[in-house]
Amino acid sequence: MAKTILEVRDVKKTFGGITAVNGVSFDVREGEILGIIGPNGCGKSTLFNCILGQLQPTDGRVVLDGEDVTGLRPSEMNRRGVSRTFQLLQVFPQLSVRENLILAGQEHRGTMLSRLFGLRDVGLAPDADRMIAFFRLQHLADEKAGGLSYGQQKLLDAAMAFMAGPRMVLLDEPAGGVNLTMLGHLEERLRAINAEQGATFVVIEHNMDFVMRLCTRVVVLAEGRKIAEGTPTEVRANPAVIEAYLGH
Repeated sequence: MAKTILEVRDVKKTFGGITAVNGVSFDVREGEILGIIGPNGCGKSTLFNCILGQLQPTDGRVVLDGEDVTGLRPSEMNRRGVSRTFQLLQVFPQLSVRENLILAGQEHRGTMLSRLFGLRDVGLAPDADRMIAFFRLQHLADEKAGGLSYGQQKLLDAAMAFMAGPRMVLLDEPAGGVNLTMLGHLEERLRAINAEQGATFVVIEHNMDFVMRLCTRVVVLAEGRKIAEGTPTEVRANPAVIEAYLGH
């Protein structure tokens, strides 16, 4: 069995009297694509934020490569090789595609100030061009990100997350708002980066079909709890999932 990279153990997050995440546990294995699905409001993004340090869990543990990293700041998680995308795009509209990738590479090397104080190549242009080629954005390399379509910006956002060859990437709703043609391209490139580079990533997504096609294993949340885990085929056939999600 592949090595476990991330262990999430009984993570809970409450806001006053509301429990958004209620004792969720799962592992992420090296080289896999894990999907986390569930109805809107089931706690998916809150769980991501607890893992990555945007939120401090009320209870539970997050373990990365055997080290307890619960509550570490996002910048510290980044330095440990954990990258992410957000539901809201994080691209810089006035910078070119290539410049966005260079900045992403600088950030993953631990220099958040690079986002604020000018663009320096620091030897990352060749890496940026390789990522541009991999995600098939060559024709847009010198275009400002703000001029790209929404789907193209989503593709750039994903490329930025993988720019520095992270240990693991967490993708937050990558399919949201993307048309079917661009979604197929994004899915194909995510499959390729997993197969060709051994990239490990977790996808949280409301688009059930996208997750079922892309992921090798799926965790299902409902009302803050994990209600199922297994292969896409197993999850589709699970009565609890059908009741909580597929039946809606």
